Amino acid sequence: MKRAIIAIDGPAASGKSTVGYRVAETLGYLYLDTGVLYRAVTWAALDRGIPIPDEEQVARLAEALTIDIQRPTISDGRQYTVLVDGRDVTWLLREQPVNDGVSPVAANPGVRAALIDAQRRIGLQGSVVVVGRDIGTVILPEAEIKVYLDATIEERAARRHRENVAQGRPSDLAAVRANLEQRDYIDSHRSTSPLAKAPDAVYLDSTAMSVSQVVERVLGIARRASRCRA
Repeated sequence: MKRAIIAIDGPAASGKSTVGYRVAETLGYLYLDTGVLYRAVTWAALDRGIPIPDEEQVARLAEALTIDIQRPTISDGRQYTVLVDGRDVTWLLREQPVNDGVSPVAANPGVRAALIDAQRRIGLQGSVVVVGRDIGTVILPEAEIKVYLDATIEERAARRHRENVAQGRPSDLAAVRANLEQRDYIDSHRSTSPLAKAPDAVYLDSTAMSVSQVVERVLGIARRASRCRA
């Protein structure tokens, strides 16, 4: 394949991160999960005692933080290493308080403005798989390949619950579903860069599909798009 930008959008727990990572590995592309940037800001705000509803303080924090995303530095199942001001916070970003706070942070216009340039700088280099909620619509609308990955709320909640249990974190399926439903509402109704399918994105429902099947479908979409551009 020629150098390309592959954008994968979709709601929480739809499988974007797992699928995006595997697609990037298969193609030899860089993998960027933009959601970890917002999680990093959320974690930092909680760590510093900054109230998530205080948009101005959280935005100033986002402007001041040094967030670095690297290829995995430890073989513990991570897809990347996230450093916040030099501290490895990779797994801390998946804890429940961050899950609960990340949607309001991601809806904060000041935070989004602080992080958009970094996302575009990486994405525009090409040969990259970028996953998030507004990649194909706002961050990288010029992406040659766009996929909107979705699944039912029941399946997404079950996936997130299994992930929590596998990593030894306390998890209640009903609470996980309620959290996802709240995040879906916030993400799709925020005034700045709401979750939405780009008009030229391919819609892919992964509810009844294995990860391998979804990866193959995305690779097929990418390869067809590449042939059309040749």
